[in-house]
Amino acid sequence: MQRIRLRYTKRGRLRFTSHRDFQRAFERALRRAEVPMAYSAGFTPHPKVSYANAAPTGTGSEAEYLEIALTAPRDPEQLRALLDASMPTGLDIVEAVEARTSGLADRLTASVWELRLDGVHPEEARRAADTFKAAETVEVQRQAKNGVRTFDARAAVVSLEIPDLTETHSSQADRPTDQPCAILRLVVRHVTPAVRPDDVLSGLRAVADLAPPVPAAVTRLAQGLFDEETGTVTDPLAPDREAAEALSTAEPTAAATAPA
Repeated sequence: MQRIRLRYTKRGRLRFTSHRDFQRAFERALRRAEVPMAYSAGFTPHPKVSYANAAPTGTGSEAEYLEIALTAPRDPEQLRALLDASMPTGLDIVEAVEARTSGLADRLTASVWELRLDGVHPEEARRAADTFKAAETVEVQRQAKNGVRTFDARAAVVSLEIPDLTETHSSQADRPTDQPCAILRLVVRHVTPAVRPDDVLSGLRAVADLAPPVPAAVTRLAQGLFDEETGTVTDPLAPDREAAEALSTAEPTAAATAPA
């Protein structure tokens, strides 16, 4: 049984696609592309697809991951292209590797988020970010199944920065006048309970009275294993690519040294 790991995106209006909607679209794409899927056992077999840490509905993402199991081998890149052609534009299959290591979900320990705050000046956002980072704890509330839950949004935040750029809307197509725009870059550990970008925004409102006039546009830029030494989030598919490269290098060497 071959396992293929895929990275996909949620872009533009498709960021409002729920995880369940994506599942339905992806399973249709599997059928259209005639992928030789492995199925679960039981009375209602399902294609063996493992989803890992999907982004909340309403947020964009450049780094969503899943794994599929096949009954017959396929070239990962050819499979990616077939699936991408069968998916709606915006739900794009952008990378595929053969799984040669274990524990993809275990390598998704942190995310990099970008929060676009239209109508907020970058200096105002920087002051709020500094206040948030200086706090030992930032308690926020979220509605859960069992009622309102209070938890600390500060502990999971590794970094909260304002990139060195200033963006304004100059197009008259979407706004009648130019407006300031602040960009926040956020690295968050995946903890329990999960701290989401909207929780951090709630924390910024609580400790620094930062309240954007319009909802923030949130995009996940990356997710993977958090490197404590560099403070970066690493590519979770890199170990599989490295294992494939090592195998392809070893095979010609083994063939050359084999006895005639």
